[in-house]
Amino acid sequence: MRASDLLVACLEREGVEHVFGLPGEEMEELLFSLRDSSVTFVPVRHELGAAFMADVHGRLTGDAGVCLATLGPGATNLLTGVADAHLDKSPLVAITAQGGLERLHQESHQAIDVLRMFEPVTKWNTRLDSPDIVHESVRKAFKIAEYEKPGATHLELPEDVAAEGTAARPLEPNERVPFAAPNPDILDRVKATLREVERPVIVAGNGAVRTHAATQLREFVDVTDVPVISTYMGKGAVSDADEHSLMTLDSGSGGEPAAVIAGSDLVITVGYDIAEHDPGDWNPGDAPLVHLDSQPAEVYEAYEPDIEVIADVGRTLQSLSDWCREANLSIDSGWYAESRSRVVSDVDVDPVDEAPFTVRAVLPVLRDVMAADDVLISDVGDHKMAIAQNFPTYEPNTCIISNGLASMGISVPGGVAADLAVDANVVAATGDGGFLMNAAEIETATRLGCEFTVLLFTDDDYGLISKKQRDHTGESFGTELSNPDFLALAESFGIERYRPESADELRAALEAAVDGGMSLVEVQVT
Repeated sequence: MRASDLLVACLEREGVEHVFGLPGEEMEELLFSLRDSSVTFVPVRHELGAAFMADVHGRLTGDAGVCLATLGPGATNLLTGVADAHLDKSPLVAITAQGGLERLHQESHQAIDVLRMFEPVTKWNTRLDSPDIVHESVRKAFKIAEYEKPGATHLELPEDVAAEGTAARPLEPNERVPFAAPNPDILDRVKATLREVERPVIVAGNGAVRTHAATQLREFVDVTDVPVISTYMGKGAVSDADEHSLMTLDSGSGGEPAAVIAGSDLVITVGYDIAEHDPGDWNPGDAPLVHLDSQPAEVYEAYEPDIEVIADVGRTLQSLSDWCREANLSIDSGWYAESRSRVVSDVDVDPVDEAPFTVRAVLPVLRDVMAADDVLISDVGDHKMAIAQNFPTYEPNTCIISNGLASMGISVPGGVAADLAVDANVVAATGDGGFLMNAAEIETATRLGCEFTVLLFTDDDYGLISKKQRDHTGESFGTELSNPDFLALAESFGIERYRPESADELRAALEAAVDGGMSLVEVQVT
């Protein structure tokens, strides 16, 4: 078979169902190989959208999402989404086409050093400079992308290599290598520490969700009564309906969760990635710190663990739960009960009678009309901060927030990927700034027959930046926007559209949209 046929056969062997991308001249062989396969090629409207789709697919499923772009501008457009997946620890395999090998040693049309460009934002990347290495390279790309901690990998396929023949055949994906059980001596140190403290607290990070350790974490907090504070990407590891949940870390150093951490005598982080939340914002450094993760802690002045348990997160929590149950070890939950009450009461906000609303006032209505297992994809902006801190999340991987690279524009393409990956309803929440960066992917969604809701908060401003500027200087500059008629835009895509003007209309619009087909709900906010 041709090298392009082999690459696609390898994708089939890896279980890939969709490849998101933009066609290009140098990938002609690969495109026709995809046409003749069981893999669905999804043409998108911008390479960034393709990368975001692959990124969110990886977050939701744990299996690497695949995105495809041509050389030059195709590859540069893909880069931001690949970087987002890399810092968010989302498994992704990027494939870029390239000119023929005979012209890569010299300056030529659209040719740039894509390998060097992708090197800082991937776990591994290589050029397929021979058809006989395709099968090994594809297997390696998926294995490395999906191995904890996951991230992005990249394969470059020159157009002349794609057309060459090979006798190689796809390699069978092997079982993912499991992490070991915790070291008994290290675990004994954790147990001894637990015996000595009265006010421990858990900070649940991205890895608590990503490693499927939520069940074991929930059991541990039930047995011990230890409270849990989530990072933005750890939301849902413990249900926010649980009396042990203190919701989410604040964006700064204030707020109730930070006060609880400051008053604790032991902090246990579970699957915490420093890239998702600066420890200088929440860790006062007074209490002992236990780091439980699949990898050692990053060297960081504000994050110096006293004990590091580097092992399978779920198995470690299960071992601790079993020991705590046998030892009848639990704490007095009274020390954080009032904080829990204040956090819960802070979430409930009645919407104002008429538009413009506030994002925080919209979220209780949205939460009420979404089921526990429905998926909310949040874009980046001022609304993200409200969603992170004030949208109760009840199940893992049902509130997807990018907080590693934190790139604007992820929600609409992310909604496409989520709708293809899960059976539940999907809502893509975005601001007018992030929305217009990838609004064209609504056409992709309608072409695919997707049915999800775009919840669009509009204030004609890059609101988060304005807010921070005003906090620092008392004024803002360079953030004001003008917008098109978003309902007319939605109509041009042929989707349902709503612009609620009262609290009753807001609820009615969200109820109709979330349980309906493809739709846009524009909510004017202050």
